[in-house]
Amino acid sequence: MNEILFVSEEDLYCVVQPGVTREQLNEHLRATGLFFPVDPGANASLGGMAATSASGTSAVRFGTMKENVINMEVVLPSGEILHTSGEGRSFRKSSAGLNLTELFVGSEGTLGMITQLTLRLHPQPESTIAAVCQFDSVSGRVLFIDFKLNSALQYNIPLAKVELLDSRSIQAVNDYSKTALEEKPTLFLEFQGSESAITEQRTMFFDIAEENRSISWKQADTLEERNSLWKARHSLWFAFLSQELCDLDGEGWRGYSTDVCVPISKLDEMIKAAEKIMKGTYAEGIFAFLGHVGDGNFHIFIPVNDETFSELNEISHMVGLAALELGGTCTGEHGVGIGKRQLMALERGAVALDLMKTIKKSVDEKNLMNPGKVIPF
Repeated sequence: MNEILFVSEEDLYCVVQPGVTREQLNEHLRATGLFFPVDPGANASLGGMAATSASGTSAVRFGTMKENVINMEVVLPSGEILHTSGEGRSFRKSSAGLNLTELFVGSEGTLGMITQLTLRLHPQPESTIAAVCQFDSVSGRVLFIDFKLNSALQYNIPLAKVELLDSRSIQAVNDYSKTALEEKPTLFLEFQGSESAITEQRTMFFDIAEENRSISWKQADTLEERNSLWKARHSLWFAFLSQELCDLDGEGWRGYSTDVCVPISKLDEMIKAAEKIMKGTYAEGIFAFLGHVGDGNFHIFIPVNDETFSELNEISHMVGLAALELGGTCTGEHGVGIGKRQLMALERGAVALDLMKTIKKSVDEKNLMNPGKVIPF
């Protein structure tokens, strides 16, 4: 199930099987001048990305999987085949009935098995530049994001990616990827658009960064420089595991990532709340922050083993509660699974949860599809 079935350069869509990966599709599209923008970092399968409503570094500009899936073929528990937007259809918009595509995107395999996807494609940008912008403290930079970046996005500045790494993350990336960034809280930025627009907005952001006490600004203009920069960013998970797990006593250590999303204006409060939660726990001093801060998505990378698993669950739950109190969500892109069912119930409320149960039981009355996940049966 890993074939690219059709590409329409005229109508900007493609039809793929669920095992096709993001990198496989974009390599296939290279000569067409088009690309698929959703980039969770890992070279994930597109079916899996749809099932979890994945997003990642480019969501600030191009949206998540929800905005980029046009149609899906799904095998229901009954064996019937559903085309969520109608068989063979690839329209850009429709008001015909309930949106079944969005019902299945993010359903985590609880309602059916995805066997084919129709995906929205985008033109490759005329020009692209990347940059890193460093600050002395996380809070100072987050305030910069809150007030300046949010305003910039509203005015359609061609930002494609905005990522936040704390000093511990930069240290891990330097050790793992042999980069030489100063070990300070860092913004990774990418601008896409026309050359004139990028030049103008680069100048504006440089001025904003200086006004907000940026200590350095470095730009990557060539493809090789940009690839090196983003490869370092995408290596963070492996860099963190390589650095932290090697230094810990005991056996069976592995990595865990929280995943909450809050309004951008609340991101500074969320980070402060997370730091407070981590104090006094086994993970104090051995965790790292990462944020897709253009849309308020925020992760904490934490080592865990069997002995600390119970405490980790409590930490994760408290971080989720803090996000809910700030008007956010318990999961921005990783999904609910088993571990966040209680938080999801608090987030969505009893009426919404009952409706989800009703939908689940009407589609999957024998509870065959991914039982026990997301929705209590």
